[in-house]
Amino acid sequence: MIISWNTTQQCNINCVHCYRDAGAKRADELSTAEGKKLLGEIAQAGFKIMIFSGGEPMLRPDIYELISYAASVGLRPVLGTNGIMLTGDVPGRLKAAGLMCAGISVDSRDPERHDIFRGLQGAWQQTMAGINSCREAGLPFQIHTTVSNWNEHEVTEITDFAVELGAVAHHIFFLVPAGRGKDIEDTTLKTAQYEALLTRILDKQANTPIELKPTCAPQFMRIAKERGVPMRYSKGCLAGTTYCVILPNGDVQPCPYLPLKVGNVRATTFDAIWQDSQVFKKLRHEPLKGGCGSCGFDSLCGGCRARAYYYSEGDYLAEEPWCSRGRRIP
Repeated sequence: MIISWNTTQQCNINCVHCYRDAGAKRADELSTAEGKKLLGEIAQAGFKIMIFSGGEPMLRPDIYELISYAASVGLRPVLGTNGIMLTGDVPGRLKAAGLMCAGISVDSRDPERHDIFRGLQGAWQQTMAGINSCREAGLPFQIHTTVSNWNEHEVTEITDFAVELGAVAHHIFFLVPAGRGKDIEDTTLKTAQYEALLTRILDKQANTPIELKPTCAPQFMRIAKERGVPMRYSKGCLAGTTYCVILPNGDVQPCPYLPLKVGNVRATTFDAIWQDSQVFKKLRHEPLKGGCGSCGFDSLCGGCRARAYYYSEGDYLAEEPWCSRGRRIP
């Protein structure tokens, strides 16, 4: 099982798509002590992979302490970062603290296009410097790419770039309208582009030495099965089933893009929320609606619950709209 903690709302760049609408630090973010308590409860609940993200998690002065504590309670700590602060001895310190891998965002091979998307001139060059520092320190890293209609044509080229850089994986995040992402909803991939890119990614995997993982595009599981491509994953959308997210103030949501508060770790222990939340129980046990409930791949794919929520005005069990097996085909 895997979990994300948005450790802070604070960020040093201004990405146009940010689901957290990150920028300034919140006054009510979890303290170091509260964070350690949370990590213990996450381990108690049976989670294994602990993603420290943000905002920019490297802006938390206690990030090394939190990573070390996560490792001490049996979690596998990984990091989601823009890479800009991974300079000098930082990757070595992260590795010494117990970090297993850094996920670093690269959205284009073109520095100018990347910088526009990330809202900071020079971001690409600074991220490349961070990647070089990780490589020199022996800290494993993977490349994260958020894809929409402006860069979908170069996704597999970014995969080749990730291999050249020495990354261990390339995870491709399909844009979901959440946070500032709502402002660029018109750039999200719709059915034809969506599935064509998933097919290209699966074809690319056959000749690529690193892992390729589409995220927020659960139909990749159905397409893989139809094409006879073996996958090590058990399901596409994991929201509320084997995955959830903790927000900077301790609120718990099924995923970063599905804005349903199911509890707060300051009021209730995380393991109790994970076990008892009615939303989580519905996501785990109730049948899906529309095309997602009748396509025959519901247990394998599950449809993106966040897109279902956004496009149905709040029904997280509704059908995923941008799927060739669904009812609404644009």
